Amino acid sequence: MNRTLDLSERQKKILEIVKENGPITGEQIADQLHVTRATLRPDLAILTMSGFLDARPRVGYFYTGKTPSKLLTDRLKRMTVKAYQSIPVVIQEGASAYDAICTMFLEDVGTLFVVNKDAVLTGVLSRKDLLRASIGNQNLNAIPVSVIMSRMPNITTCKSTDLVIDVAKLLIQRQIDGLPVVRETDKGLEVIGRITKTNITKAFLELAEGEIE
Repeated sequence: MNRTLDLSERQKKILEIVKENGPITGEQIADQLHVTRATLRPDLAILTMSGFLDARPRVGYFYTGKTPSKLLTDRLKRMTVKAYQSIPVVIQEGASAYDAICTMFLEDVGTLFVVNKDAVLTGVLSRKDLLRASIGNQNLNAIPVSVIMSRMPNITTCKSTDLVIDVAKLLIQRQIDGLPVVRETDKGLEVIGRITKTNITKAFLELAEGEIE
């Protein structure tokens, strides 16, 4: 449901009534506004689901005291990586730099995650790494990605349960475009996704447009 923090005039009046008289029933609010309870039902539902009001059976509606900015912050703190991560693009550590360039171009990504034969994360390969390898008269088919990649443990990772806002801070602090989303296994870290600046921009855009519960 597309739900923004822009309230209608009637919804603003409802908030004022509840703020001054709460707890108050839906019937009492309807009486003060000179409308039917059925007319108010959608407005009360929106205000309750958005977090402005709290409803208790046989008691009535309470004003939560939360401002739009506080509600926005609360929603931001509920956004996890799992909801926005995308499919990771991986490459075997024995692959050549030329293979990596082709994969990066075909998949249209800026970062490749390097894994070993057990599908465990061993490194990360960026456009800069491949650019450095391309400088000079080198045979890219003869250079394995394991030679030019950034290696574990010097790789920043995240989990699907991490907050999007925390990952955004990491991307800014480390000046990188994306992170591998991993889970721990007996053999090491398995790559299960990726979260990039584009993913995070999409998440924040959805938040701004009111599409996040």
